Amino acid sequence: MHFILFYEYAPDYLERRGDFRDQHLALAKASIDRGEFFLGGAFANPADGAAIVFKGSTATVAESFAKADPYVVNGLVISWSVREWTTVAGKDAEMPIVS
Repeated sequence: MHFILFYEYAPDYLERRGDFRDQHLALAKASIDRGEFFLGGAFANPADGAAIVFKGSTATVAESFAKADPYVVNGLVISWSVREWTTVAGKDAEMPIVS
């Protein structure tokens, strides 16, 4: 199953992220190495949030990431939410369309 973690950034995110970026990326790498973190990145123009796609059996994989993320813990992310995503098209779709 796929889950999308949505972040809403604090207005001063760009000014403060440097202090926590290495820790944030280390958390992402560990999740990638476990096969959970699939794809992610920040929104641009404006840089007001981000989305990260996870693979897992429950939303816990994405929720645990958010709760441990230095961006969340240190207030750079002012809100976050997780949505289950039913993927049906593309090479990594969980429920691929059969033609």
